[in-house]
Amino acid sequence: MSDVLATALTKRLGCRLPVIQTAMGWVAKPELVAASSNAGAFGFLACAVMTPKEAGEEIARLRDLTTHNFGINFHSFQPGAAEIVELILKHSDRVSAVSFGRGPDAKMIGRFRDAGILCIPTVGAVKHAEKMVQLGCEMVTIQGGEGGGHTGAVPTTVLLPQVLDAVDVPVVAAGGYGDGRGLASALAYGAAGIAMGTRFLMTAESPVPTAPKAAYVKAGTSDIAVSTKVDGIPQRMILNPLLKRIEGSGKIAMWARAMEAGLEMKHQSGMSWGQVLSTARSMTSHGEMPLAQAMMAAAAPMMIQRAVVSGDAEHGLMATGVVAGRLKDLPSCADLMTSIETEARARIAALTAGN
Repeated sequence: MSDVLATALTKRLGCRLPVIQTAMGWVAKPELVAASSNAGAFGFLACAVMTPKEAGEEIARLRDLTTHNFGINFHSFQPGAAEIVELILKHSDRVSAVSFGRGPDAKMIGRFRDAGILCIPTVGAVKHAEKMVQLGCEMVTIQGGEGGGHTGAVPTTVLLPQVLDAVDVPVVAAGGYGDGRGLASALAYGAAGIAMGTRFLMTAESPVPTAPKAAYVKAGTSDIAVSTKVDGIPQRMILNPLLKRIEGSGKIAMWARAMEAGLEMKHQSGMSWGQVLSTARSMTSHGEMPLAQAMMAAAAPMMIQRAVVSGDAEHGLMATGVVAGRLKDLPSCADLMTSIETEARARIAALTAGN
């Protein structure tokens, strides 16, 4: 009898369960990726926020922490992207997949395919899924509006069947998942598995400090909001003092906040004021964003780091999926995956038995 949890995802990536741990910046570090992979999921290392040197060091550490293969997330527009691509290809004996949003062209995707590396882009619209498949991607992850960070407006329950009907490659569902019931439902739709970010952020092995972890546990669904004032693109975050301040800012307050953000960026990155302004101006020309907004957008990663790296849950930003509003524990990755597997099998068995 075939295993109901053996899917195209488990077959292609070699993981025991059809669950992906997504590449959250500054959170999906080697310890978390190894823990999720060792527990049966497939983990992605977040190299999109790393320099090539840092990426090389973290890949080496991860290789030592798990015997399982893993994935790497990167952006083709990040500084040092070409070097990171070469690093990925160099480690193709252990790197089974890459993930990205706006990402590689057909030539680069072809290089990954030739190396036996699966390209699994994350998309939030049907047309983007179709485009990625046209470029040569052999699997896609769809993220519905329930997801964390930058998110679209279409709910997972609508986007998933739309994409399943539109492409002929395995589809992984993300946005709103956190347990075995969610996995069973995604498989029932026809997905090859699920991808989870917030649920893995809220685990014992997650490197997020105690205070922000406590804020994630405490947050109810009414404490989570989508903001467009951070960088002009909808982002779902925990509604803490900083986000409330940003949301309530008018033009003068926004400029004051922009200067504060610019100072933060200058302090943490070592940039000159000229470089900060240049970075912001490049964003305004690309996205027609007001300069004050662009300065905040350029510094947004620093605001996120302040929370998830430095542990300041009041003055940093905490991206999250809406699912955090119903998650109230911090299990180990092993306990989490055991629970998901047990619950998914039970739900599928109940359905097939007519209960």
